[in-house]
Amino acid sequence: MAFVIKPLDPEQYRQQTRRSTLLVAGSFVLLTLVCSTLAVQLFGQPGGDNFRLNLAGVIVALALTIALVRGVFWSQPWMAAAVYGWQLKRSLMRVTNVMHQVTAGVKVEDPLSMKILRFYHLGVSQMHQLDGNSSEHVQMLAEINQHQEKMQALNIPLEQTRFDPEWIKQLERRA
Repeated sequence: MAFVIKPLDPEQYRQQTRRSTLLVAGSFVLLTLVCSTLAVQLFGQPGGDNFRLNLAGVIVALALTIALVRGVFWSQPWMAAAVYGWQLKRSLMRVTNVMHQVTAGVKVEDPLSMKILRFYHLGVSQMHQLDGNSSEHVQMLAEINQHQEKMQALNIPLEQTRFDPEWIKQLERRA
């Protein structure tokens, strides 16, 4: 499934992701209390060592929280910013995993590799902006500008805000 970079307000993004993080963490804490208490009440020994039951309650709560996030919370509007950030990072990681092939393709002016690297630059730039990490972005600026100039010289469109995972498969098949 293709991913598309969307313009987002960094302050609003951070506010929404903080809220969703608190809700997920709160759900985990609540489930941990309930599961651990139930485990101790059902299987524990009064005055005994119930550490293993408490640990089991935490593990069950973690599994339930993951299921809750993936099954229920993921599609909720209040999770949209966090889901977008996760999808952006996941897309960037897919490119990072084959960066050696991408850079090799860029050296020989392969249009697909050029597009993938441009998407990567745009995605990383947005991630730095959303996370408020301007120092990392400044370090990449020369590389981004150099690549942009190369794309313009080859008449490859600079607007590469869409990433299709199929591109990675195409790149891997070439190797």
